[in-house]
Amino acid sequence: MSNPHLLLIDGMALLFRSFYATALRNNFMFNSKGVPTNGVQGYIKHLLTAVEKFDPTHVAVCWDMGSKTFRNEMFDGYKANRQAPPVEMIPQFDLAKTVTDSFGIMSIGLAGYEADDCIGTISNQYKELANITVLTGDRDLLQIIDDRISVLIMQKGIGNYLHHTKVSYIEEFNLHPKQLIDVKALMGDSSDGYPGVKGIGEKTAYKLIQDHTDIEGLLANIHTLTPSLQKKINSDLEMLHLSRQLAAIECNVPLNIDFNSTEWSVSPSLSMDICDEFELKTVRNHLLKTKWFEEDDIFASRL
Repeated sequence: MSNPHLLLIDGMALLFRSFYATALRNNFMFNSKGVPTNGVQGYIKHLLTAVEKFDPTHVAVCWDMGSKTFRNEMFDGYKANRQAPPVEMIPQFDLAKTVTDSFGIMSIGLAGYEADDCIGTISNQYKELANITVLTGDRDLLQIIDDRISVLIMQKGIGNYLHHTKVSYIEEFNLHPKQLIDVKALMGDSSDGYPGVKGIGEKTAYKLIQDHTDIEGLLANIHTLTPSLQKKINSDLEMLHLSRQLAAIECNVPLNIDFNSTEWSVSPSLSMDICDEFELKTVRNHLLKTKWFEEDDIFASRL
């Protein structure tokens, strides 16, 4: 196949965004079995919209596989501040994966690793074979951008993205994508629960790496910094190095993925059957408006 294009989707990011977008109005869309489907239906709509818009030849979805990863072994506080998901969210994790599989889309995840690590690994493995687009809400994944890897950051609404390429990232941040790891080592990440260097915020972290390239360059020239900055960094050297490890996406996860198994195809008949089976009325109505169905008059009667 010439010019393959792989769309890698951060399943958790889409599912959580979709859940909270409707949960605020208590619109949980329970099916006949009493299972809420609001997150799943929004997740599938996000997925299908991206597939239609970017027309990939291959699609796969990556998932977190539990709350504990190798990073928790490195640092007890990693994501320790995360609240448990609402009760209406819990049954939708398995349902989302089941529906994904039913659509013939490969689900990928490995215990002990995050979805980000799986995305980074697959991108690293196949960037010479295919152009790769990552769909996520997590800006941490900007660090994996490369010549043939771009990242879509979801914005408000379905189908709205910030599209970051290597060129656009360098122009915007005056850094190469991998340098984001060292920026986060300095500034930390409150949502992930690691502090970086106390007293160094985002603006200062970016400036320090822009000026010194990386942590090694910064420490080699620490004498050129203000006394205040020197004190902050020297007082938190251990956490600086640990935060750097926590910030880095692991791109060598032991995954063995058959690229051909991620090939995208859509079956109008099967799609309707899936929507009926799982009572996904919102997804069904969305599908009937897509390019895959627009010329299939037979399906118009199934609205």
